[in-house]
Amino acid sequence: MHYINSQHGRALNHSTIVIEDLNVSGMLKNHKLASAIADCGFYEFKRQLTYKCEWYGIELVIADRYYPSSQICSNCGHQQKMPLHLRTYKCRECGFETDRDFNAAINLKNYVY
Repeated sequence: MHYINSQHGRALNHSTIVIEDLNVSGMLKNHKLASAIADCGFYEFKRQLTYKCEWYGIELVIADRYYPSSQICSNCGHQQKMPLHLRTYKCRECGFETDRDFNAAINLKNYVY
């Protein structure tokens, strides 16, 4: 959050921020993810981000928890299953290939527009 606070000038250039409504309690049940999830303090991040957005008049959109942001091709819209261990998104429909998280970020941007 300190990094976010130090970068608030960049955020002011945007009228909308989109994040996912992550099921943190469900993620904690996965022993492989539990320690990383517990360390990041998602609830506190979300709380402070909400406060900052309200303070600066930025719209905060929270994407539905079941929106498959990492499973939709940001190029053609095709949806396919993506196991968590796969870090590169490769669309079986159009051949588009990119980082899984980058693909999800584009889809979250498109979630609003």
